[in-house]
Amino acid sequence: MTKIPVGISSCLIGERVRFDGGHKRDAYIMGTLGEYFDFRPFCPEVAIGLGIPRPTIHLVKIAGQIRCVGVKNPELEVTSQLRDYAQQVTPQQTDLCGYIVKKDSPSCGMARVKVFTNGQPHKEGVGLYTEVLINNYPLLPVEEEGRLGDAGLRENFIQRVYVLHRWKVLLAEGLTLNKLMHFHARHKLIIMSHGDYRGLGQLLASASQDNLDEVASSYIAQLMPLLKKVASRASHVNVLQHIQGYLKKELDSDDKEELCEIIERYRIGEVPLIVPLTLLKHHFRKFPDPYIDDSYYLSPYPQQMQLTNAL
Repeated sequence: MTKIPVGISSCLIGERVRFDGGHKRDAYIMGTLGEYFDFRPFCPEVAIGLGIPRPTIHLVKIAGQIRCVGVKNPELEVTSQLRDYAQQVTPQQTDLCGYIVKKDSPSCGMARVKVFTNGQPHKEGVGLYTEVLINNYPLLPVEEEGRLGDAGLRENFIQRVYVLHRWKVLLAEGLTLNKLMHFHARHKLIIMSHGDYRGLGQLLASASQDNLDEVASSYIAQLMPLLKKVASRASHVNVLQHIQGYLKKELDSDDKEELCEIIERYRIGEVPLIVPLTLLKHHFRKFPDPYIDDSYYLSPYPQQMQLTNAL
């Protein structure tokens, strides 16, 4: 299995690049995600020459502008260096399908990084390196390692990584109108679990050979932000019941009753999502349906990741 290229803050894979010479190796990232992701490490603070160990830096708002300066030595100013480095490595990141950054870092934090104004901290900033990364690759799934501890955010991030990876594979193999329609069909149930898919459907209805590239660009530009919304239990129930409809002629009354009961138990939080998904897979093995078999909803990523066990 080819691993998916994912950027990452170097300290999270165990590289001793922290300001104190240490690291923040994350066991889940390395032990589980490392089986499926090809991590590409970046450490902007080391790359711009701050050294190991190094003086600590933080974000400060000065005259309405965010600057990155030394905590003990405000004359240490690395704002432009961090942003320049982020621009410099942009060509190395074109194939990335995701990025995991170090939370709270003035260079790598994704959100709620402390910004000091008149000596008072406010959790309102974004690491300067990550800010450039997000601006350059707005469709790239970016997440902090701390937030991966939340089951919903973890599943959402990994699902988006796999969707973007499949999209990049599609483009690499050569985009055609049929392939674009097929991509949407295979992801339609996933899209349903995140929000209203009708806008994407209307966009694709306007596609032709003459405007294929334009429509494809608009499609992925709408799809990735839509998927960023964490799917709710209610929206999953809606999709599960929709899928259940494909079995209405095949299941006997007892099986139908059992399936309805399992979906209801999931709805009220008694069982995780993996339970109705497993039961549906069981029924579709006995009664295959071409559309469901081709859909990614029941198997959006390797089952070994066990992401739906906690949803």
